Amino acid sequence: MAARRLLAAAAAWRCRSPALLHPQAVRIHVSSQRNIMYGWLSYVLGERTMSKFKENSKIITVEGNLSSGKGDIARKLADKLDMLYIPEVTVDYWDLKTGDGEQLSAQFHGNCSVEKFYTNPKSPDGNSYRLQAWMYHVRTLQYSDALEHLLATGQGVVLERSPYSDYVFLEAMYKQGYIRKECVDHYNEIKGNSICEFLPPHLVIYLDVPVVEVKNRLRQHGETYEQNVSTAYLQSIEDAYKKSFLPEIRETSNVLQYEAMQVPHEEQIVEDIGLLRWKKGPWLEQSNVSFHLLRQRVQDKMRIADLTAIPRFLPEITVGAHEFDELYHAYKRLPGRMYEKGFNADVGDKWIWLK
Repeated sequence: MAARRLLAAAAAWRCRSPALLHPQAVRIHVSSQRNIMYGWLSYVLGERTMSKFKENSKIITVEGNLSSGKGDIARKLADKLDMLYIPEVTVDYWDLKTGDGEQLSAQFHGNCSVEKFYTNPKSPDGNSYRLQAWMYHVRTLQYSDALEHLLATGQGVVLERSPYSDYVFLEAMYKQGYIRKECVDHYNEIKGNSICEFLPPHLVIYLDVPVVEVKNRLRQHGETYEQNVSTAYLQSIEDAYKKSFLPEIRETSNVLQYEAMQVPHEEQIVEDIGLLRWKKGPWLEQSNVSFHLLRQRVQDKMRIADLTAIPRFLPEITVGAHEFDELYHAYKRLPGRMYEKGFNADVGDKWIWLK
């Protein structure tokens, strides 16, 4: 009976549809592919996140001052534990993930410069806070990628730094007089609006390298512009980690801290990880339903990006409407940005009509 009613409704709809009365009005999009995202139907059909989880289905972040050896440890741990390694985010993170993968002009990724920050951290054009705000933005997007990978595949992720620790650089900048109090307030508002949408890492590994050693490593292996970084700024980063970040993150995540002049061997860290009991944090309170909702949230990158875009007038970051419109259209004209992969660029984003 229900099926008969459905067929009757479909027939009635056909009678009212001018597109079907006139076949030439039927339109087909010219894209050669269709993006299919995880949604409620997948859950209804039986896909469950928790059934994919194994012993190493974890989010691990490696934290520390500049040149503390985070990359080497994160990479080796990922190999040892069969987890995905995600390197530290850069200002051009989304340039490399979208379009043709080429780095774009700075105007398209935050209008900020790492080199300029280290060369002139008190630049009057507001570069320091633009850099800080942009780095939080891309770290948030990268962390959503890590969560999405874990929830979709069950494979754990090891990454360098996270949006949870990003504010240690904000504190260091403010303490050294690189940014204004209004910028700190704006940043805290953005963080409060966005970080609550995620789950914190299961484990934080902190590499405690003395500032003197950090300076030596920067002189030996750092970029040319990193030679200008002040000892006071590096000390402020270390203080923010120890006095603010580590006490706070211990409430929700396991923490392993290594105090050594040299990076500890990965075997030692793997052994220490095996001794953890994993009995703290909001991950223990989750269910298949909450993981389903989280997966839907983190796969929507526009929604994640919106979380870090609170409209407040700050000279450092405010962009006028006309300027934004020009930048937007200039960005869409770049290779790989106008159409999805598989589009016929000659036809463009048009429709074709069947006769």
